[in-house]
Amino acid sequence: MSDSATGTLFIFSAPSGAGKTSLVKALLEAMDGIEVSVSHTTRPPRPGEVDGVDYHFVDVPTFEKMVAEGAFLEHARVFDNYYGTARASVESRLQAGVDVILEIDWQGARLVREQFPDAVGVFILPPSREALEARLRGRGQDSDEVIARRMRDAVREMSHYAEFDYLVINDDFDVALGELQAIVTCQRLATPRQAARHADLLARLLA
Repeated sequence: MSDSATGTLFIFSAPSGAGKTSLVKALLEAMDGIEVSVSHTTRPPRPGEVDGVDYHFVDVPTFEKMVAEGAFLEHARVFDNYYGTARASVESRLQAGVDVILEIDWQGARLVREQFPDAVGVFILPPSREALEARLRGRGQDSDEVIARRMRDAVREMSHYAEFDYLVINDDFDVALGELQAIVTCQRLATPRQAARHADLLARLLA
């Protein structure tokens, strides 16, 4: 997917509780021409989540059928539930020139980059372990046992930060958001995309 006419595929990864979802939501509100790929999952919706907006909520047999059909760019089991990124929707949006964000873990990122080597990886970290645990507890949705497991998993997840192109520390939300906007803008200003976008101008300038 290196054609200059296509959008950029961004991979955003972070440990649970780092604030990735809130940052992505704010990024979408601040910038045009960028979307989040809506993943499929077998977990039940949380309060306020909408099918087709937050996730495509499906049962296990449906998910397994999609796996067998090769419908996913990547899929994984996380916290006893399945998650997957549908291939067709991502490819169609990129071909339309739209930038697409995948919110996936480091393992999914590896699988996607095998298929999209030009994908841009962004890893989001919390400012401290204490802040991470406080954010997890602030949700008020998980038991102490679940939070302890999420913290252990978070440390394992964070150990893979060096596999990504950009590293953003979510200490000050507005600063982190500005850094994400800068990353997207930087990719859009790359010569291949600019040359495709301004082909007529370049032709006139060089005539």
